[in-house]
Amino acid sequence: MDREELICRFDIEGTPVQCERYGNGHINDTFLVQCEEAGRVHKYILQKINKSIFKEPRMLMGNIEMVTDYLRKVIREENGDEQRETLRVVRTKDGKPYYIDDAGEYWRVYYFIRDAICFEKVEKPEDFYESAVAFGEFQRKLSGFDASQLYEVIPDFHNTPKRYQDFMKAMQADRFHRVQSVSEEITFVINHKEEMGICQKLLEGGKLPLRVTHNDTKLNNILMDANTHKGLCVIDLDTVMPGLSIFDFGDSIRFGANTAAEDETDLNKVTLNLELFELYVKGFLKGCGGKLTPKEIEMLPYGAKIMTLECGMRFLTDYLQGDSYFKIHRENHNLDRCRNQFALVRDMEKKWDAMEKIVNRYAKEV
Repeated sequence: MDREELICRFDIEGTPVQCERYGNGHINDTFLVQCEEAGRVHKYILQKINKSIFKEPRMLMGNIEMVTDYLRKVIREENGDEQRETLRVVRTKDGKPYYIDDAGEYWRVYYFIRDAICFEKVEKPEDFYESAVAFGEFQRKLSGFDASQLYEVIPDFHNTPKRYQDFMKAMQADRFHRVQSVSEEITFVINHKEEMGICQKLLEGGKLPLRVTHNDTKLNNILMDANTHKGLCVIDLDTVMPGLSIFDFGDSIRFGANTAAEDETDLNKVTLNLELFELYVKGFLKGCGGKLTPKEIEMLPYGAKIMTLECGMRFLTDYLQGDSYFKIHRENHNLDRCRNQFALVRDMEKKWDAMEKIVNRYAKEV
């Protein structure tokens, strides 16, 4: 079945006249489809869901529908533009949010969001700020949604103590005889063991609320208005799950406020940019609009540190397991990534007082 025939299984307007690959995503196959009807052009995003990563596409699409339906309701109440400020799922002609082809592959269709652009990396500090506002607004708009309804797409995704257990098992097995060469990195992880459970304990103790979390809060998962460059719409909702708001915040800092690329081998280049950290804190708290609890705000620096520590530990675990999860493009690539993240953790520790002061300053404005 060709892609034009596939999209005709959905409740679209017009006849497909063009279908081409779209975007830079590495997980799902994405296409921009253009349809025409009586001189009018309708655009849609067609995607094949990657079943090797997302084992339960039905449940995943259930999450996306629940979240986007709720977002549309909030956007309408706020007199926003529900056609541009959230993703909209196009159902099939028999009313389903996905179509299963003859090969058993799952396909979905979204309405194309017009007059929007996407940045792959932070080119100006203002871009990082706008992404913070957008992800903060995502938290604010979904603050009344019961996150426990959502399916856990990737179980224990940010269960840091569980990630530590996985690391210990990989170290003890030492299947690829790499433990001896990474003793310094192993010691770093073990020395941080006690910190890894802090956030989980606060969640279990009811001191941090369960939230709807995005879990991939990179700049390129925000559509910006093409004219104003203001944050418009959060996209790539495949990993929307129940979780902690501070982890969404922290992952943005881990990726966006690092002065070096994630796999930079010159660790002298790896530092936390405090100016970008401050911009993100300011934008995120503005977007959240007072919906975070005082404890969540207090724990924002921990969100950044734990996400960076967890990510480095995952890279190290994968290195010990023979590089079976993260794609590598050179020898020791995962080890380089691990060392990079641990260097960022060390720099956060040096700047901890400054990070807390920044958060406290903007907390007073909420």
